[in-house]
Amino acid sequence: MKLKTLLMGAAATLALAPAAMAERGSDGQLNIIMWQAPSTMNPYLSAGTKDVIAASMVIEPLASFTADGKLTTRLAAELPSLENGGISEDLKTVTWKLKDGITWSDGTPLTADDVVFTANYCMDPEGGCAQLAKYEGIESVEAVDPLTVKVTFAEPHPDPFSAFVGGQSPILQKAQFENCTGAAASTCTEQNFNPIGTGPFKVIEFKTNDVITFEANPEYREPDKPAFATLTIKGGGDASAAARAVLETGEYDYAWNTQLAPDVLAGMEAGGKGKVQVAFGSLVERILVNLTDASSSLPEGERSTAKNPNPITTDPAVRKALSMAIDRSLLTEIGYGQAGKPTCNLVPAPEAWASDNTACLTQDIEGAKKVLEDAGWVDNGSGVREKDGVRLSLLYQTSVNAVRQDFQALIKQWWSEIGIETELKTVDASVFFGGDAGSPDTFQKFYADVEMYANNFEGNNPEPYLAQWTCDKAPRPETQWQGENHARFCDPEYDKLVAELGKTVDLTERGNLGKKMNDMLTKDSNVIIPLVYRGTASAVSNTLEGVKLNAWDTEIWNVADWSRKQQ
Repeated sequence: MKLKTLLMGAAATLALAPAAMAERGSDGQLNIIMWQAPSTMNPYLSAGTKDVIAASMVIEPLASFTADGKLTTRLAAELPSLENGGISEDLKTVTWKLKDGITWSDGTPLTADDVVFTANYCMDPEGGCAQLAKYEGIESVEAVDPLTVKVTFAEPHPDPFSAFVGGQSPILQKAQFENCTGAAASTCTEQNFNPIGTGPFKVIEFKTNDVITFEANPEYREPDKPAFATLTIKGGGDASAAARAVLETGEYDYAWNTQLAPDVLAGMEAGGKGKVQVAFGSLVERILVNLTDASSSLPEGERSTAKNPNPITTDPAVRKALSMAIDRSLLTEIGYGQAGKPTCNLVPAPEAWASDNTACLTQDIEGAKKVLEDAGWVDNGSGVREKDGVRLSLLYQTSVNAVRQDFQALIKQWWSEIGIETELKTVDASVFFGGDAGSPDTFQKFYADVEMYANNFEGNNPEPYLAQWTCDKAPRPETQWQGENHARFCDPEYDKLVAELGKTVDLTERGNLGKKMNDMLTKDSNVIIPLVYRGTASAVSNTLEGVKLNAWDTEIWNVADWSRKQQ
């Protein structure tokens, strides 16, 4: 398919038609349980999926992706295309037109100034924006008139649907956040916990890492939505308790991220109160290798920064051996069953971007031993290898979750078989995936040698996802420890490919560049060690209707369409 045809067709994409409902608030209370409790309502200050999901019920983007990965409008009146003039012929500008009459929950009008402010807020070099890759290549954002925004790229940009698209890139109200830019961004507690939005719900009370209460937004543009008058998100606990609360006891209506072994979920579903929905998008469980030294002996502010390279993991042989020792098929079988597939790729989909990178699918313990031996890591009889007086000992962290602890135990055993000593660390998921710059336990700060979690990208364009790994996006004190490049990977050649991808128009060539970048991060360097291509899985009460699990955007993207099933 030619690019021009693709872009012209974007304007014709329509949202899925929701079921009709009686009136706003007629279905009373909706209860959601998220065992990884949200720690902020500002996704620009957190890379945690839990925070993006919670915020998406309040603050919205200009456009989003449907459950089948197609673009649809949110705050925008139409999708820009070549046909309607929204995308320029030289592919250097995209013009968004806002829907007329949309108001914030405080009754004030949404304008182009809010969109411009949002871009500047994230692109402020002192702000440490967690979603900076969404704005890659943007030269300027300007308000043409109160309902029109023009985005200009430094180079021709073949896919402009990144900034302001999807739950990771919503519009902030300028009036509320204008004193919260740059280094002040993380200090604005009231704004970050209680954003004024245009979405179906508004925040009534936010208790970080605990409970959020919402009520229907009286200013929401669709007068008969949402069907629920109030909504509560309860955080904490674990995946098992969350799934049980929907599938067995029926205390809750929706449990996010039921990351449990397949036999456990099947047993719970037998309770008859609900079902687990699964959707495949781009979610990959992976291990990241920290290329910087996280040792507690270093001064605070220098740990896990480029000032101090990691004396063990900067050896490519160590990273290669770590990957070779893992049996991904066994991990998938015990952890996810049919809801997972072993993978060597960071980008498993769409097909045009997926590398034929499969060598890691075969575990090779003996080969891993030889790689270490050849690199000078020798076992002198203790069972743990050493080189130049450095003991091959790693700290391996992840969030508290039964499946992840099973993975940790197995991987620790495999690594011990090749002479690597491993200390395991688990962190409460609400803290691990939080954005608190003062916490030593977040996945961004990465005070460990390796860490494990899952992440994905929105929509069907992996470009912004791959752009996360440039040198400038490493978390550090100067960015309030925000930044998507958690491994602190820095390769000027990779940065050049990001720039090249940003201006490449041919669709086949874009896919080929993406494959090359995927391979640089995985099999060529083993800085990222992919494990399992996972389906997104959540538990839904049998009393709910309208739920369409979305693996290409925030999964509760259509919460405004949810309603209580009539008995």
